[in-house]
Amino acid sequence: MSHIPLLPADPSLSAQATSLAERWQLPINPDAVTGLVLWLDDQGLHLKTLDDAKMGTVQVDFASDAMAWRRQHGGGKNEAVAKAVGIKPGYRPQVLDATAGLGRDAFILASLGCQVTMLERVNAVAALLDDGLRRATQDPELGQWLPGRLRLLPASALDKLHSWEGEQPDVVYLDPMFPHRKKSALVKKEMRLFQLLLGPDLDADTLLMPALQLAQKRVVVKRPSGAPYLNNHKPQLEMQGKANRFDIYLRHA
Repeated sequence: MSHIPLLPADPSLSAQATSLAERWQLPINPDAVTGLVLWLDDQGLHLKTLDDAKMGTVQVDFASDAMAWRRQHGGGKNEAVAKAVGIKPGYRPQVLDATAGLGRDAFILASLGCQVTMLERVNAVAALLDDGLRRATQDPELGQWLPGRLRLLPASALDKLHSWEGEQPDVVYLDPMFPHRKKSALVKKEMRLFQLLLGPDLDADTLLMPALQLAQKRVVVKRPSGAPYLNNHKPQLEMQGKANRFDIYLRHA
């Protein structure tokens, strides 16, 4: 399912589409009329379905008004994800976000001063993240600090957790795809498109143990409220929010 076709919105974008398709090993199908596609227009790369025009598109946009508001008014170091990874005055952990998705939590942590590495194994999602990073570097403000704090490795989390090279991260952050209930407010446009693309993370439980072996300080798992613990492993700490909770597994040196 990850090898969805790349579709240029206009013939003038064909060369750019070809380059992207070769880089991310994606097929190009300008004649596609159904199913999920990566849609390339003059605003960048989007995930969309050709079967339902009302669904709109999903794009990684770190410079969006919503992300700017969250950075400026969303609580800063008091945000739940910031507290979960252990941000404190004078301390900004190095974070490995092993299941990056749309990169929002990774971006918020980077905006607070953390060095964050995102892992994404699905080529189509990695392409969306890379496109978002590219456009963000062109933003006058984000371009000053984002490239030095947020990077993408298009790789399998399980592979990288077992074969990590370089300095060990302080925190490994896991936010695996969970099959949301239909009534859940989380099942909005982008989550429905992502579920069509990715399905549930059937191997999510296998990530916890290698994450615990790699992290120097803690592993943080983001779960929907009421979801079982990852790998049925009870954490030392839990931070409960309205829709999600953070399960925190502490590593004691």
